[in-house]
Amino acid sequence: MPTSRQWLLNGHPRGRGIEDGDFVLAEKEVSAPGDGEILLKTLYLGFDPAQKGWMENIADYVAPMAIGDVMRGSGISEVVESRHPGFAAGDLIMGSTGWTEWHVSDGTGLVKIDTALPPTAMLSVLGTTGVTAYCGLFKVARPVAGDTVLVSGAAGATGSVVGQLAKIAGCRVVGIAGGEDKCRWLVDEAGYDAAIDYKAGDVRRQIRDHCPGGVDVIFDNVGGAILNDMLGEIATGARIAICGGISRYETGSLPAGPQNYFNLVFRRGTMAGFIVLDWAAEFPAIRKRLEGFVQDGRLTYREDVQQGFENAPATLKRLFSGQNRGKQLLQL
Repeated sequence: MPTSRQWLLNGHPRGRGIEDGDFVLAEKEVSAPGDGEILLKTLYLGFDPAQKGWMENIADYVAPMAIGDVMRGSGISEVVESRHPGFAAGDLIMGSTGWTEWHVSDGTGLVKIDTALPPTAMLSVLGTTGVTAYCGLFKVARPVAGDTVLVSGAAGATGSVVGQLAKIAGCRVVGIAGGEDKCRWLVDEAGYDAAIDYKAGDVRRQIRDHCPGGVDVIFDNVGGAILNDMLGEIATGARIAICGGISRYETGSLPAGPQNYFNLVFRRGTMAGFIVLDWAAEFPAIRKRLEGFVQDGRLTYREDVQQGFENAPATLKRLFSGQNRGKQLLQL
């Protein structure tokens, strides 16, 4: 049986950014799979900003992480040996396997990869990224044709899908991203109607310029000052879906309430947070619909693939410095 390298949690990064010392590399002998178990070889790892919240033990919708735990995360693995009736050697699966090269599982929470797209799509456009965009937009924000939709973190893996789904729904879509390159990609390839570069300053004025009739739908991945500016320009009856708050990940504390929240009263708007796991039963159907959009050319996606298991911590940190272009992945 192989020896597996694993990245273990070595620190809770509350109130600061992630540091190299928050992880320690260890080795573990892997046991042979028993009855009802499978031996998995990890091929790819996927990375999400939420992983920092898991490390901090702030997010209470998942179990807390203790020092010494294998770092939690999703991945794509190959079944190398199976003593489970539902899996065969050679199957590719997606699920939460953690930062480990080899893994023995009883199959709980694992999904067989069955798609005409490249397998990595199950970590990006067909994975948590895609279904989060779909559920947050259509279950929470409920856009209708003709709405103006404003997306923060728009060039990220989730935000870029949100905008394209809103376009499919017949909306006018404006994205907020950092830098000319990301803004250009939003308009030229992702099909956004306009893009706002928050690094250019005066975000609220830019919102007002691009959304003169006000914003009907906000999909927020950032929080903080960006959310405050967006709330200042909502239209009557606006719906706001709160998906993430990447602006708080470096501080580790929950953000203060936005100063412009009372505009929800003036504009009779609604604002709601959500956890995508609430719609887990619908994921297979949602994935099929997303795959159809990709195949007919209405939905595009990007994957940023780094290399080498030893680079897992550095790959996670890329999310918080804006280095990634699309869904952040690591190929082992």
